Amino acid sequence: MKSICVFCGSSMGGRPDYRAAAEQAGQAIARSGRRLVYGGAKVGLMGVVADAALAAGGEVVGVLPVSLQEKELAHEGLTELHVVRSMHERKAMMADLSDGFIALPGGAGTLEEIFEIWTWGQLGYHRKPCGFLNAAGYYDGLLSFLDLQRDEQFVRPEMRAMVLVDTDAGALLDAFAAYQPPSTPKWIERSQT
Repeated sequence: MKSICVFCGSSMGGRPDYRAAAEQAGQAIARSGRRLVYGGAKVGLMGVVADAALAAGGEVVGVLPVSLQEKELAHEGLTELHVVRSMHERKAMMADLSDGFIALPGGAGTLEEIFEIWTWGQLGYHRKPCGFLNAAGYYDGLLSFLDLQRDEQFVRPEMRAMVLVDTDAGALLDAFAAYQPPSTPKWIERSQT
């Protein structure tokens, strides 16, 4: 596992715990010898996680749509910055560059990104771990809902178990290293979506 993708907010959120979690995640990824892949912006938790990884001596790869680069949101101190044409290209490139995926606190975009990755894993497009860094209980309500989906038989138990959760970035990375994906059939090829 060489690269970890982090999805997170382009704002700081309302608690200092969220900033601390982003710093912890960036540091943990760098100190583990892994490369951080993220959305390429300098703002919000996105900028914090990148800065923390860089300050800890890590490599950081950003993937940013040209429309956001034009708004001067690009982080200019990254190891690499890929500028792509669309959000779809951004997500596909981030997925291809990464061996695991962490969602820090964020909004609708963060949820959309991690849920797409989880869905791809369920369909067999990849066998990479994904999970939530649950800073200050931010994802407690969502995780309860995921359990309800399982309990109401909309998500199979082994698919719900694919989503790893911890409050500590280092522990979450350890869980990623030990991750064994469920054996599921490929229903369709990724190129068919």
